[in-house]
Amino acid sequence: MICFTDIVMAQTTPKYSNEFLNIGVGARALGMSGAVVASTNDVTATYWNPSCINTLDKDIEIGLMHAEYFAGVAGYDFGSVIYRPDSTSVIGANLIRFAVDDIPNTLDLIDNDGNIRWDRLSSFSASDVAVLLTYARHTNIDNLDVGGNIKIIRRKAGDFGGAWGFGVDFSATYHLDKWHIAAMAKDVTSTFNAWTFNQELLEDTWYQTGNYLPESSLEITLPSLTMAFARNIHIANKFSALAEIDLFTTFDGKRNTLLKSDLISVDPRAGIEFTYDNLVFLRVGTGGFQEIPLENDKTSYSMQLSVGAGFKFRGVSIDYALSNLGNSNNFYSHVISLNFRFDTDKPHASKSSFDG
Repeated sequence: MICFTDIVMAQTTPKYSNEFLNIGVGARALGMSGAVVASTNDVTATYWNPSCINTLDKDIEIGLMHAEYFAGVAGYDFGSVIYRPDSTSVIGANLIRFAVDDIPNTLDLIDNDGNIRWDRLSSFSASDVAVLLTYARHTNIDNLDVGGNIKIIRRKAGDFGGAWGFGVDFSATYHLDKWHIAAMAKDVTSTFNAWTFNQELLEDTWYQTGNYLPESSLEITLPSLTMAFARNIHIANKFSALAEIDLFTTFDGKRNTLLKSDLISVDPRAGIEFTYDNLVFLRVGTGGFQEIPLENDKTSYSMQLSVGAGFKFRGVSIDYALSNLGNSNNFYSHVISLNFRFDTDKPHASKSSFDG
């Protein structure tokens, strides 16, 4: 029997649609539990906060990341590139893929005579893929940057069904001395995934199990908003730190978050990054606060802790994180990402406001 998750979900349940886009990218960010929306200063800003790619201090930056999810059952990959065509704007593109590959397809394993036919066993992939096209620019207001994404989403479960989706993100970041204040609005127009299903392949199995076989379905991702506040802290000599608090807010009803109501839910995240000479980095973050019901009407609270480290030298950054991807209990993952910054022959923009 083949099991699918989220394939036959209709628009009546908008929560948790396109959740693979909420996992996060980049070992630096994941080591700080995703509390980087105001302070992201590398190629992963195409995901966390498009307006922050304008901190690019080189002409081109390329970033790559790989992680294993559910103890290696699923693969999670990210690749991105950003380019500065002039002194006021930056463009970028990234690819995110979350997939379970080599899933056995047993629909034809038993023939009409009841014999097991291993030669008829095949495999397929259940994959979620998103392409984000990013643009950011300086505004006429000093220290204010704006940016946005156009998202193209492709979700696929082998030849059994698939969906196309489209969405838009918008962000803004304001730099004030050592402070960085940002707002990131995802799916501002709502993101719609239109599903279609291969009825011919699934018909026999659906009828045998008494399930309804849909021809199509519409999945909706409602808007969310993150308000973020970060500050650079000088410690001594070449030692410094950057601390950040993010408030991730959803508007699809009550979720099991630290702050919640019938209309909105707020998931606070916090992270801090210690730096030596802009060369070596140590990071820690916390988030995923949840309320756990106990006996006698009592409750307790849980949270997820992440740690990480990084090294940057001559335009090359290597980052590592031990993080609970997706806030899944007992599924901590090792995450490694690489970033490369370099110049073309033309003059590049001024130094990033986050360096120093």
